[in-house]
Amino acid sequence: MTAGPDRRQRFARLIRRQCRAPITPTIGAITFFWLALTPSLLPRTPVFQALVAAVALLTGYALGALLGWLIRGFGGHLVGPPRRRAWQVVTWVGGLGSLVALGLSLRWENEVRDLVGMDRVGVAHVVLSLLLTAVLTVVLLGVARALKALGRYVGRQIGRLLPAKVATVVGGLVAGLVVYEIAFGVGGSWVVSTLDSSFMVLNDEFSTTVPAPTIPEVSAGPASGEDWNDLGRQGRLFIANTPTQQDIAAFSGREALQPVRAYIGAGPEGVRLRDEAARAADELKRLGGFDRAVVNVVTGTGRGWVNENQAQALEFMWGGDTATVSMQYSYLPSWMSFLTDGDRAQDAGRALFDAIYADWLELPAADRPLLVVSGESLGTFGGEAAFSGDQDLATRTDGALFVGPTNNNALWSRFTAERDAGTPEVLPTYDGGATVRFADRPADWGSAGAWEGTRVGYLQHANDPITWWDWSLALHKPDWLSEPRGRDVSPSMRWIPFITMLQLGAADQMVANSVPAGQGHQFGQEPAYAWASILPPPGWTAADTDRLAHVLQARAPRQ
Repeated sequence: MTAGPDRRQRFARLIRRQCRAPITPTIGAITFFWLALTPSLLPRTPVFQALVAAVALLTGYALGALLGWLIRGFGGHLVGPPRRRAWQVVTWVGGLGSLVALGLSLRWENEVRDLVGMDRVGVAHVVLSLLLTAVLTVVLLGVARALKALGRYVGRQIGRLLPAKVATVVGGLVAGLVVYEIAFGVGGSWVVSTLDSSFMVLNDEFSTTVPAPTIPEVSAGPASGEDWNDLGRQGRLFIANTPTQQDIAAFSGREALQPVRAYIGAGPEGVRLRDEAARAADELKRLGGFDRAVVNVVTGTGRGWVNENQAQALEFMWGGDTATVSMQYSYLPSWMSFLTDGDRAQDAGRALFDAIYADWLELPAADRPLLVVSGESLGTFGGEAAFSGDQDLATRTDGALFVGPTNNNALWSRFTAERDAGTPEVLPTYDGGATVRFADRPADWGSAGAWEGTRVGYLQHANDPITWWDWSLALHKPDWLSEPRGRDVSPSMRWIPFITMLQLGAADQMVANSVPAGQGHQFGQEPAYAWASILPPPGWTAADTDRLAHVLQARAPRQ
């Protein structure tokens, strides 16, 4: 008869224990929750705001718990009336302070939205964020306490053989090893393998109403050595979106050529990237790519995506007298590919350029086409890898365009760190702009005066988290937040240790492609203006670039 009530009482005591929080961890949680509401580079959806807030809150709780443990170790302990008064202060300050912080967060959110050209939000946005924060906090706290319980259980078992303090430490280490193994060991490998298989299936899918090409200048066409089904989803999109000779002639008003596009899909597991790159070079040669005026070597993103506005800008600009070559090196989206095997992007970029360059060198000097390299996002990370520096780029290419570079780009990092004195990190000048230049807007390309010889351009936005996020943000204030703010970066944004890193990594990067063109990681038709500054054909004018930008905007690529 008493079993039921006893169980209910035990369950009630368990809930009370789980809900009980010491004062120092509570102060830490509230403080970090407030900090998580401060603005960063881009607007946040309620889901990502909740994610940032929940992780920050629990981090503050953990740091508060550590501080409380240290205080107790030195004999500090509140009891009786002082403890009750302290809790009253925390309750009132925490409650009122949270209302103020939430109100400010709405103002900051709308300030950032105004800057990037997005619709404002109201109180419902804050309420939904708060509710989701509560849910995520409970879930994450439950996981943390389950791991803590595991550590204590293991410690008790070991305590039968070893001293209590040693057993506690060993129990904590075992729990930590379990987490590590799940995240990065067998569990992590299983997740990566499963994702890779899933994206491999997506890679093989494409609209069945789109037939293989019939023009001989593209991969999977009559003159190609590649099969349409082997190109992968992004490869087939790349070929299907090739502008026709008639499209280009209609733009230029003159006779045009059919652009060459060569693409190699990801081969079966075990195929070396160098072998795939050699196939790409052979395919380019087979399609007549080396007979064109310009050869554009593109390193794609993780899944092999190539930005149509980058490729088509050159094709229209040069009257179709171009060849674009790329290859797929992963099935995963860029961020997954970078986290799981970032070196593969660099290996692919290096292998592809080296293969094309080797064939290019065999041509008579007078017959060689202009050779350029390009890429976007993870593609810039890979595309840079073939070169040791600006002089190497100037010696072996006739130009380069890197759009939305990542913070891990070796050359970009070097050029930025070694920028000319007095120039800002968000828009640096390197070596007077002799070879390498940076631009946030079209007008920036000419800000350093005449640009002779090979031109290497980095197109980047001041509020692009892909470019500015780095682990060092946890402890180091970046120059771009010490210097005057870049274009459309909130003046209210401040560097906060750990919090800024969390905001850019867990929220801003997730929405970087969901903002209007010209903001975040969305570059729209800006590559047309970049190529017009880096590699314009004879007689090209600013009015031509404006017309081209309108044409590219109207040409919605197949998806």
